Amino acid sequence: MAKYVINGGKKLSGEVKISGAKNATVGSLAASILTEEDVIIENIPDVWDINVMLDAIKVLGADVQRIDRNTVKINAKNANLTELSDFNLGKMRATYYFVGALLARHHKSKVIFPGGCNIGARPINLHLKGFTALGAKAYEENGFIITEADNLKGANIYLDIESVGATVNIMLAAVLSNGVTTIENVAKEPHVVDIANFLNSMGANIKGAGTDVIRIKGVKKLHGTTYSVIPDQIEAGTYMALAAITKSDITIKNIIPKHLESISAKLIDIGNQVIVYDEALRVIGSDVILPTNIKTMPYPGFPTDMQPQLACTLTLANGKSKIEESIFENRFKYVEEIKKMGAIISIDNTTIIIEGVKNLDGRKVVATDLRAGAALVLACLAANGVSEIDKIEYVERGYEDFVNKLKNLGADIERKEG
Repeated sequence: MAKYVINGGKKLSGEVKISGAKNATVGSLAASILTEEDVIIENIPDVWDINVMLDAIKVLGADVQRIDRNTVKINAKNANLTELSDFNLGKMRATYYFVGALLARHHKSKVIFPGGCNIGARPINLHLKGFTALGAKAYEENGFIITEADNLKGANIYLDIESVGATVNIMLAAVLSNGVTTIENVAKEPHVVDIANFLNSMGANIKGAGTDVIRIKGVKKLHGTTYSVIPDQIEAGTYMALAAITKSDITIKNIIPKHLESISAKLIDIGNQVIVYDEALRVIGSDVILPTNIKTMPYPGFPTDMQPQLACTLTLANGKSKIEESIFENRFKYVEEIKKMGAIISIDNTTIIIEGVKNLDGRKVVATDLRAGAALVLACLAANGVSEIDKIEYVERGYEDFVNKLKNLGADIERKEG
């Protein structure tokens, strides 16, 4: 098994270019099977999750060509299969987007129940509720999500919670339905908006993405497109937190600053300087990290995917901090790992209380999920001495060229096998 070996305690500096958004790309890849024409998607990140999605598209019968590392051409004219049962495809969450896409194109689907990081319950009941409202039979059976319909008709759908997955999946199913679909209390995350824009570039009629209500007027057919995915909000936020925890000066390029406002606000709150440009920002880390309180919220609030990175940063704050996790109930598994490095953290249900310490010390730790793994990398880069991080496959699911990008900033990090 591969691991990271990190010699920490060094200030970093320089520029880092952010890759395309993983969470936007997975939705757009699923959407690519909704047309028989060529679809070219640019700025896709070369990470494990994306490669699994491309494998799934091949399994369905589509032609997939890698034009270059970050550009793919898909032609789904012969994608006539409606079942995805390979166990490997069930290892990641986003394969459930094929349920909505297959239902729209073929009026039926059978997709293995998704996996992904074990950070808490992510039920699909809202997805099934949406498909049912559109006129489909939708249910779970023997580890599969199954749908079937004679026709899909527009409907009014209210989501009990602002679910990203349900919002995207219902959009995918509704774009080729008869009539108008209204989805209320939708997720407003940047990648939801980007997937809607991608569908519109294929000829869909989606309005309201980024607001509380999305309206979809079904069309009979979608066409091919060439589309560039937005930059990854969470990758950018991770490097912003890196500047803070290592008290470094880092410029993050190829971003949309508005997507990062809640992260920028918290970094300023704890003493850092954030300078915003048109498509970049610079974080100048403070010599003293101030304590703060954070509550994760749906966008535009502070993202749950940045909670572990800020928690690790606050372990070095001058005082007591509190973070309340309101999205996923099992997102504190990394706490025991960071405590091995000298952090003082206690857990009270969905809240952690962090007593800042002067230093972290290098140790052997284990990544427990994607974002927690990235957070541990940040902590090890700030710690004194040498650290090792196991189960780095979690990290490599979502961060392209993580080691090389960190090295270019001056980090002493190596990826080693065994």
